[in-house]
Amino acid sequence: MVARTGSTNIMVRKLIESLNKQKKPIWKRVAEELQKPRRKRPYINLYKINRYTKQNEIVIVPGKVLGIGNLDHPVTVAAFSFSKSAKEKIEKSGGKVMSLYKALEEIKDFKNVRLMIG
Repeated sequence: MVARTGSTNIMVRKLIESLNKQKKPIWKRVAEELQKPRRKRPYINLYKINRYTKQNEIVIVPGKVLGIGNLDHPVTVAAFSFSKSAKEKIEKSGGKVMSLYKALEEIKDFKNVRLMIG
């Protein structure tokens, strides 16, 4: 049996630690996804975000957001990482881009928050 070592990136480890301290189950689920190897984390395309969200919703992606597709309404996207084109398209649609660190501090009301993992 091989022991799981977890991420070697100290920033990822600290993020996972602070996510696990939160009381909301959504943050625990995000931490769970971030503990997976990078190749197994979700990759979400913009067309999927566009299809499954409404205007001004907040989307949390515990992986990478890719720029395939377009957004026709503004949304706030909090993710571990973004492709350059995804960032540009989200901002062009009037939306906001934020890191998971910032989302952890800023999101207090979970009424219009969606977690996208695949």
